[in-house]
Amino acid sequence: MDLQLKGKCALITGSSRGLGYATALALAKEGCRVAVNSRDQAKASAAAQAIADETGVQVVGLVGDVTLPELPEQLVAEAARIFGGLDILITNAGGPPSGPFESFDELAWQKAINQNLMNHVRLIRFALPYLRQSKAASVLTVTSYSVKQPIPNLVLSNSIRAATVGLTKSLALELGKDGIRFNSILPAWTETERIYDLMKSRANLNHTSVEVEIAKQSETSPLGRMGRPEEFANAAVFLVSPAASYITGTMLAVDGGMLKGTF
Repeated sequence: MDLQLKGKCALITGSSRGLGYATALALAKEGCRVAVNSRDQAKASAAAQAIADETGVQVVGLVGDVTLPELPEQLVAEAARIFGGLDILITNAGGPPSGPFESFDELAWQKAINQNLMNHVRLIRFALPYLRQSKAASVLTVTSYSVKQPIPNLVLSNSIRAATVGLTKSLALELGKDGIRFNSILPAWTETERIYDLMKSRANLNHTSVEVEIAKQSETSPLGRMGRPEEFANAAVFLVSPAASYITGTMLAVDGGMLKGTF
């Protein structure tokens, strides 16, 4: 299937590694020009160079911490300036720390809200003028399957990512008239650096090992394993592509069947 992505322009935040990197690489393989982002200039540049070398497509590395209120506007403007516009925005950020409810104070909650809700809000707000000029505008927010099935010891993520899903659905309804599609992917446990860190935290809590905790978590999937970043990326690339032009307001679980509910 031709996903009709050749020549399109995308900005993906939090994309020097993990799910963001895998998605940036998959988009570039389809001929999409991509701006990758990291808080570290060396990591952003290295990721961009690696993808460009593999695909031969224009890829740029943009540095900036999207949790800083002034950064999203600068990031979007720079990507649009380099590419001459913007067709695709994928808002991705690392998750907040794990821990029980009573271990987090007011500041921890505010930081998590800034990281996992407001960064989506700001990026989308500043991208809208460019997306309105695109004939294939698409926004994808990256959340978690925890919005449907809360994960133990992740109260910050469970709570705040649910707000991002509400935002995504609301914007799909509000801005469909402008030809902009909004969807979200709800990944489950996927083999990334963040998941390794969470498994390490569980191992310390349970006095086990990372390997034991990974095995225990993998058993919750009917497929008997965690996902791979490229499996997430395949779904993401389709959703943001013109090939999915009649899909909007969808919250797609890429979870290996870990969600136990029917809907």
